[in-house]
Amino acid sequence: MPMKCLKVVFSIPAAIQNPPVSSYSCLRRFEFTVFIAGCIIWSKRKESSFMNKAYLRNAWKQEEEAAHIHGWDFSHIHDRYEEENDLPWDYEEIVRQYLHRDLDLLDYDTGGGEFLLSLDHPYSRTAATEGYPPNVKLCREKLLPLGIHFRECHDPSKVPFEDGSFDLVINRHGDFDAKELFRLLRQNGLFITEQVGGDNDRDLVEMVLPKTEKPFPHLNLTEQRKYFEDAGFEIVRAEEAYRPIKFYDVGAFVWFAHIIEWEFPNFSVDQCFEQLLNMQKMIDKDGRIEGTIHRYLIVAKK
Repeated sequence: MPMKCLKVVFSIPAAIQNPPVSSYSCLRRFEFTVFIAGCIIWSKRKESSFMNKAYLRNAWKQEEEAAHIHGWDFSHIHDRYEEENDLPWDYEEIVRQYLHRDLDLLDYDTGGGEFLLSLDHPYSRTAATEGYPPNVKLCREKLLPLGIHFRECHDPSKVPFEDGSFDLVINRHGDFDAKELFRLLRQNGLFITEQVGGDNDRDLVEMVLPKTEKPFPHLNLTEQRKYFEDAGFEIVRAEEAYRPIKFYDVGAFVWFAHIIEWEFPNFSVDQCFEQLLNMQKMIDKDGRIEGTIHRYLIVAKK
């Protein structure tokens, strides 16, 4: 804070306000004392600001170090952020609408199998794939002992199952290949997917990493719908939505940005510290940081 912004008010005796010549040195000492007091106040405020920044940096770096997940589990920031709570569709409800117990089901890119297991489909009619090594290990530990047909898969164009193996294939926020899905499905089989669009979190990315290119600009309903139709599918349902995502503390955002690393390339607390301080100011003022998610839904029939 500049010295001119400090205003120290004293009640000065009349004798000092209009000093005789003999009191001149006393007045100078008084002015010097006021000056020193102002310097101390300014110094303390600067020290407090520095200590606050050091505290925030340390807290955010702890979130950075904790940014690891098993499967697709965001419980670390539960109640510290919100997203996907107001989409115009319910993915689980749509899947359950088409899922009957006598159907053969594949969950492609299952993550840690959390959503798949919540469906409670007969294990003998359930299959899953996953390619991310930590999740592959988790799926082998969780799914195989149940009798679920789990296969490791890194290439969506080469899924290790026979032609026409499934009545229903589901995929949420994972990769896929439309022609390969067409091969895997039986006649009249369905593929149901909810996907993250190419404009996802772009306003948040701009806050910390300005001018970062979109990693997947082709991921939008118009292009993806044509992609499925070209592969031979009939589109049963297609929707797209933009909705808010809210963070209630900067640490939650730091954790999130490290987990979604493909959207926030080269993000770190040290590199983006000043931008994170600006985010902190937003929270101090408005109680949250707000961005925009991009989602689209497709139900396609063979």
